[in-house]
Amino acid sequence: MNTLANVSPAEARQLIRDGKWVKPTSGVSSGFTQANLVVLPKESAFEFLLFCHRNPKACPVLDVTEPGLFAPAAVAPEADLRTDIPKYRIYRNGVLDDERTNIKDLWHDDMVGFLIGCSFTFEQALIRNDIPIRNIEEQRNVPMYITNRKCIRAGKFEGPLVVSMRPMQEKDVVRAVQVTSRFPSVHGSPVHIGSPDTIGIHDLDQPDFGDSVTINEGEVPVFWACGVTPQAVAMNSKPEIMITHAPGHMFITDLKDEQFSVL
Repeated sequence: MNTLANVSPAEARQLIRDGKWVKPTSGVSSGFTQANLVVLPKESAFEFLLFCHRNPKACPVLDVTEPGLFAPAAVAPEADLRTDIPKYRIYRNGVLDDERTNIKDLWHDDMVGFLIGCSFTFEQALIRNDIPIRNIEEQRNVPMYITNRKCIRAGKFEGPLVVSMRPMQEKDVVRAVQVTSRFPSVHGSPVHIGSPDTIGIHDLDQPDFGDSVTINEGEVPVFWACGVTPQAVAMNSKPEIMITHAPGHMFITDLKDEQFSVL
């Protein structure tokens, strides 16, 4: 059980800011929406926003900061995008150059932060419908995979779709589709169910991001579009610099998950 499940978003962010939580955030501040992060210089921000608009399943935008501002006014106005994520990644010219716990020294006056919906948001809704979440049960990061599906290009930004995977019993799949389709702002319904080979995944035990989880006999892998897609796009498109969260190490907003449910 996640020891931070019942803390408030502000308390969780403070623990993260103080370096007291440097682990994946699945299950932290249960009931509050988490988000993926992308930070780019202003000169690249419009093209990336257009990329998100063209690929809303993978990149549903929750908030965008004005250049230089590090507090996401729409989702957590007292937060600091430079310090309030457990682990950041810095990509330079498409190569993962560094992983660290704050980015204060990299945040310049022209930096724009994007917060993108995260599938952790609907995990609690699945649990409430008696659909177990294996990565939470095993206290592991959700497994994520680069697929053979291509995103729609926008300017220099192009690359493959990344998906997260949660195994479940066949009897639960239809209900999982129904539950997650209520959350279009945080990836919504699955993009693929069943055979991983069809979408270019050849070994579920070897995720490209995150950790592998147990898949029991008779279970079906279910795949959702993932907000780690921009990291695969960064590796493919090679912007001079792109800062992201480390996979599974999310930004915790002040918004309730129910605010993103359409029903």
